[in-house]
Amino acid sequence: MLRELHIRDLALIEDVWLEFAPGMTVLSGETGAGKTALVGALKLLVGERGDSTLVRAGAQEARVEGAFLVGEREILAKRRIGADGRSRCTLDGEMSTVGALAEHLGPLIDLHGQHEHQSLLQPARHVGYLDRFAGDTATRVLMGYRERLGEYHEAVDALVRLERSLDEAEKRADYLRFVVAEIESAAPTEGEDELIGAKIPVLQHSERLAAASGEAYLALRGEGGASDIAGVAVSALARTSGLDPVLDELMARLRDALVSIEDIGMELRSYGEGLEHAPGELDALQARAATLAGLKKKHGPSLTDVLRTGAEAAEGLAALDDGGRALERARAGVEAARAALSEAGEALIALRAGVVEEFLTRLHAALEDLSMKGARFEVEFEDLALSDWTEDGPHKVEFMYAPGAGQPFRPLARIASGGEISRVMLALKGVLGSADDVPVLVFDEIDAGIGGATALDVGRRLRSLAERHQVLVVTHLAQVAVFADAHMVVEKTSDDDGVHTAVRTVDAEARVEEVARMLSGADSEASRIHARELLESARS
Repeated sequence: MLRELHIRDLALIEDVWLEFAPGMTVLSGETGAGKTALVGALKLLVGERGDSTLVRAGAQEARVEGAFLVGEREILAKRRIGADGRSRCTLDGEMSTVGALAEHLGPLIDLHGQHEHQSLLQPARHVGYLDRFAGDTATRVLMGYRERLGEYHEAVDALVRLERSLDEAEKRADYLRFVVAEIESAAPTEGEDELIGAKIPVLQHSERLAAASGEAYLALRGEGGASDIAGVAVSALARTSGLDPVLDELMARLRDALVSIEDIGMELRSYGEGLEHAPGELDALQARAATLAGLKKKHGPSLTDVLRTGAEAAEGLAALDDGGRALERARAGVEAARAALSEAGEALIALRAGVVEEFLTRLHAALEDLSMKGARFEVEFEDLALSDWTEDGPHKVEFMYAPGAGQPFRPLARIASGGEISRVMLALKGVLGSADDVPVLVFDEIDAGIGGATALDVGRRLRSLAERHQVLVVTHLAQVAVFADAHMVVEKTSDDDGVHTAVRTVDAEARVEEVARMLSGADSEASRIHARELLESARS
């Protein structure tokens, strides 16, 4: 519910602070006093657009603050409109956006005015009334339908992606085949380029390498070479073995060096002998290196990249070969999802069609209570093509209206007058009862075009709604105002500083005076007597 509303420098309102209670609150006052500005303040809090024309003349900004109670949680919202047109919002003390206000506060307030019957004038909203009347069953069936709709869209999207992928793969198939053939023809192996790169310099300089290794071999193992000299030294030291540990240790090291010299010499001889190669081997390796370099340039930069490119191209071709089977599976998935969605859609249609008769019976009874005898409704269902099915269902639902007996049914939004729309909304709210979970209902000049007994009917209906909702009513009719739990009067005054709007709560005799003014436009004893009678009658 709405607990408090603070308005500053909005239109004619300089500074007004209002407190609201549960039940029905009426706002009355002379035409032009600023009642509509109070409703406009609420609109700003629920995220409607505002501009600099709303700022009171001479002020820097207009400010609206509201405190809402949702369960045990209090929500504090603030909206500021600057003279420069800039809008600033806060929600529970944190900076926010107009969109966030609409998201958090919009569901708390339903605004109905002579020019703003947003729900009834939007055919897309009509199905929501029917579903709320059907209750929890409709909620469950609708949720099941939405799940099937989501699954169907996912299946269709998957099929489209697969078809696009296969189409692109087909266009690249020739290129992929060329890549696979080129790489498979060369048959590179991991690290092959590094091995060839190390072997080519050896072949290019084999004569120099052979001469150097041969000379080194002779120096180590030839007659009088290092091996012979080291052997002589070992023999000399062996003659004194056991006499001095120091010399024994040196002899052991010399023996190890002799073994190393002999091993190195043998390896040098083997190396030199191994340098012999077949004619043309160098040319073949250089040609192979050029082939690998070409592959790396086109598919590299490394040979590892070349091998990966070849594998990916082969996988792409394999996927294309398997594409037909995958396409069949995807199409079967779409058909299965379509069948499940159709079943869910039929269940939703059946449920809605099944509650129409009772819905219309109750609505017609409520309209008669509001002096709209003869007015009739129909609920029109229009089947949609599968591609046009929405979150709300497989069909469009629209309320059709005939204002009197013998008149044709036409779309409600096109032919109903403002006064009729207001009363239809009242009737709907009563029919929906507890299924309508919007806590705050605001009716701006709900009495347009009515009077007398009809106004009393409207007042009773509003008071009935106030048993389940907090109801705020802007009215000119005393017959409506007397049913309120609280009565606020909006007054306009003027002085040297300009025109101002003030709001005061009236009760007891002050309320009698205001109801008398609403009845006759003047405060007379006769109008006061009538006012008291109306107030007493409304309380009974």
